[in-house]
Amino acid sequence: MRLLERGYTVRATVRDPTNRKKVKHLLDLLKAETHLTLWKADLADEGSFDEAIQGCTGVFHVATPMDFEPKDPENEVIKPTINGLLDILKASGTVIMEEHKKPVYNESNWSDVEFCCSVKMTGWMCFVSKTLAEQAAWKYAKENNIDFITIVPTLVIGPFLTPSIPPSLITGLSPITRTKSHYGIINQGQYVHLGDLCLSHIYLYEHLKAEGRYICLSHDAKIHDLVKMLREKYPTYNISTKFEGIDDNLDTIHFSSKKLRHIGFEFKYSLEDMFVEAVDTCRAKGLIFIPAEKTEAADESNVVDVKIAG
Repeated sequence: MRLLERGYTVRATVRDPTNRKKVKHLLDLLKAETHLTLWKADLADEGSFDEAIQGCTGVFHVATPMDFEPKDPENEVIKPTINGLLDILKASGTVIMEEHKKPVYNESNWSDVEFCCSVKMTGWMCFVSKTLAEQAAWKYAKENNIDFITIVPTLVIGPFLTPSIPPSLITGLSPITRTKSHYGIINQGQYVHLGDLCLSHIYLYEHLKAEGRYICLSHDAKIHDLVKMLREKYPTYNISTKFEGIDDNLDTIHFSSKKLRHIGFEFKYSLEDMFVEAVDTCRAKGLIFIPAEKTEAADESNVVDVKIAG
C-alpha cells in the first residue's frame, strides 16, 4: 500500500491470485489497477518466485509461515522459512528469545536457537525459523555479493487489510482475548506500528547508505502497563490485571532502534495509536466480540471470542 502511494509499480506474490476472497483487499488498494500485479508463488515451491522477481529493482520479503501450534514444526514452519528465503535470494524479518535477558538489545544480538528448541515456549518454532533463515540469508548474500538489508521488527501492532486477524495481534491483544499462552511473549514487550514498519522498509530501500541489520521498534511496555492502557480505552472488556506466573515487578527490556533513527528515520505512531487502531479494526471486521456493558469483576467466563479466518 505504501509503495503504491509513492508511485512504485509493485509485483506482489500470493499463493493463489485467483482466490478473489483472499486478494480482494489488495486489488481494492488505491492505484492497484495501474500499478499492482499479483503473481503466484509459495515459499514451499522452489523457483516459484523467479518469474515475479525477474526485472525488479528491489525485493521486499515480508512473509513467513506463522503457526504457533503446528503438528510438524520442522517441516511446516522452520524448513519453509529458511528454504523460501534462500530461494528468493537466489531469484534476486523479531523478538530475540534467550534464557538470560539483557537490559538492552541491538543489532548484534540474536535469538538463542538452542534455548528456544529446549524450552519450546509458545511460538518457539517461529523464533527459531526466523533466526536460522536470516543467518542463512546473510551467509548467501555475502557469498554472492547481494545488496542485502534486514529489518528486525518487534511485535507488529496496528490496523490491517486482511479479512482475518494477523498472528501478531493474536499475541498483542491476548489480554483482551484471554489467550493465556501468549502472555509470556508480551510480559516485557516491544512494539512497532505496522505503518512505521512499512515506511521503514521504503526508507531504507531508498537510502543509499543503508546496510546491515536494523531493529525496528518505537515502544517498550510491560504487560501491566499495556493492560492499564487497554482498560482505560476499553473498560467494557473488563481485562484482568492478574497474570499467573508473571511477576508484578518486571524490569523493562529495551530493544534499541538507535541505528535506524541515526540514519534519519522517524517513527510516527504512539503505543496507544497502534493498539486502538488494532482493536478498532478487529471490531469493525467482526473479528473480536464487542461487550454490551462492563461487569463488576473480571472472571474466566468473560472471554472475548476471536474469529480467525482460514
